[in-house]
Amino acid sequence: DMLRDCAIDFGKGWVNHLPLVEFSYNNSYHASIKAAPFEALYGRKCHSPVCWTEVGEAQILGQELIHETTEKIVQIKQRMQAARDRQKSYADLKRKPMEFQVGDKVMLKVSP
Repeated sequence: DMLRDCAIDFGKGWVNHLPLVEFSYNNSYHASIKAAPFEALYGRKCHSPVCWTEVGEAQILGQELIHETTEKIVQIKQRMQAARDRQKSYADLKRKPMEFQVGDKVMLKVSP
């Protein structure tokens, strides 16, 4: 869904935005690991484009580029959230609540 949304949003230039999609994905919270993948892997939060302006004299990127990149990352994160919401809605359609009665025998999975 993320790649499809990226292709829809950015048209033929979608491939140029893949690094931003990867950045957004790696810095978005994942419920399965209870952290962002970057943070889980490196033990710290990744510096976002907002921090790129703090390099002072060594500043390589212009303010306009930073602003555009930040806007694209926000847009990609919104699309990722929309994709997650769609996937959850689809999964919820198939999900059926399980009901148990006192005395019912159940199987317990004890290993991952």
